[in-house]
Amino acid sequence: MKDPEQKKQTEQKKHLEQKEPAVQKKHIDPSTTVIPMAIILMLCVYFVMDPEGSTAALAAVRFFLGDTLGSYYLVVGLGVLIVSFYLSYSDIGNIVLGRPDEKPEFGFWIWGAMVFTCGLAADILFYSLCEWIYYAEEPHIQELGSVQDWASAYPIYHWSMIPWSFYAVLSACFGFMLYVRNRKKQKFSESCRPILKEGTDGVPGRLVDILAVFALIAGTATTFSVSSPLLAQILSSLAGVENTKWVTIAILLAVCATYTMSVMHGIKGVAKLSNICMALFGALLLYVFVTGGEAMYIVETGIAAVGNVAQNFIALSTWTDALRTSSFPQNWTIFYWAYWMVWAVAAPFFMGSVSRGRTVRQVIMGSYLFGVSSTIISFIVLGNYGMGLQMHGKFDAIALYEASGSLYETILGIVGNLPFHKVALVLIVLSMMAFYASSFDSITLVACQYSYKEVDGAEDASVQMKLFWAVLLILLPIALIFNESSMNNMQTVSIIAAFPLGFAIILIIASFIKDAKDYIGELKKRTND
Repeated sequence: MKDPEQKKQTEQKKHLEQKEPAVQKKHIDPSTTVIPMAIILMLCVYFVMDPEGSTAALAAVRFFLGDTLGSYYLVVGLGVLIVSFYLSYSDIGNIVLGRPDEKPEFGFWIWGAMVFTCGLAADILFYSLCEWIYYAEEPHIQELGSVQDWASAYPIYHWSMIPWSFYAVLSACFGFMLYVRNRKKQKFSESCRPILKEGTDGVPGRLVDILAVFALIAGTATTFSVSSPLLAQILSSLAGVENTKWVTIAILLAVCATYTMSVMHGIKGVAKLSNICMALFGALLLYVFVTGGEAMYIVETGIAAVGNVAQNFIALSTWTDALRTSSFPQNWTIFYWAYWMVWAVAAPFFMGSVSRGRTVRQVIMGSYLFGVSSTIISFIVLGNYGMGLQMHGKFDAIALYEASGSLYETILGIVGNLPFHKVALVLIVLSMMAFYASSFDSITLVACQYSYKEVDGAEDASVQMKLFWAVLLILLPIALIFNESSMNNMQTVSIIAAFPLGFAIILIIASFIKDAKDYIGELKKRTND
């Protein structure tokens, strides 16, 4: 039998649990919930109602930011990479994200799987299959040398060290904010507090957070709009039905339902799903490598491509094409840096949240180890398989792309050369669906935390908030499909969103360095005392 006092406490606890949604509702921050929702709804209406006008407007803004001010993106990208090595091998690199004696919360391989799958894994798979085709048609590749040497090298450059440096550095910044300074507000602005000070809670902080949420939604729109048509093409081919935009929209809704159900399980569900993703992805790579008949070409071209990038890294990172002989950096390099910058709102926040107990050096170098190595292996195996077919005269992917104008049909043609190619198609579908679900699980969790004014480290978002963000994230991709936007339009969405966000990223890193140095001073003072 319970005594009266214990019974009273139990009843109070039940009462509080019943009231939990109402309590959380009071803590919702309208500036990072209502305002982004209103902006996205207006953009959706604009894209659907005026496709031609919206395309022209996007093109004008893209030209100004990506062409006129394009060097800004290149400088930010190279700068963040350089800073990542400074942070890793200075005293800051020894800081533990948590208590000084704390051990990692997650095992090494589980943590690495979550690092790779929380961001652009679905896009990495997609571009691994086809990016070399784009470059084979670029005049700049002929200027440099041969398709063999450079169409295999540029994808590795565009998807490796500089893009992953955004994730690596910011994940350390956010992990420090969460587990060393134990701040309750899990937002971009809060990580700027050492420099913004009281401005963090005012207009400057609100502006940073609104930009961050808008960039997050822009990034999700781009990745869905680029990769999901491939899923539609494959499923239509397997099912023998006509591929229309409604098939793509149905896939987006199915993905939305999948990650919405998964996100309800929180971080443990994401960890399990990440392991499933890596298993499916590994099976696909192994199948292509072993059965494709291009194993030696894949390995030798891959080694040459990595060496080519290493030898020319500084030249690749600083080339602006000032005379605009091909506008290659404006069309590709700047887009990729912008694309990863807009994704740097969610993925690094998630990476930082699962990095408790690791040092700053372990987080940054571990991100490179898992992220960069997995990415390079994907491009070497999948990309060089298609190139091998082209170079050995087994399948003319370039001619098919020129004739059909469809990159998705071309990918199906490449995969069709594999024995039992439908097995590979099923693996591609399962891998991409799993990558999407894993990425958007983590994004939804981060966006939910963004929507509250303050969040306790152990507090989970409400079911209603998770559902709100799960649905909101899918709206703009669907609108872009109705808009029948080209690859150029999709790139523009990221370039526009990334421009102001770059300044916020610089501010966050500067704030982290200042705060980390103060923390090192505090530790030394405690030791001396």
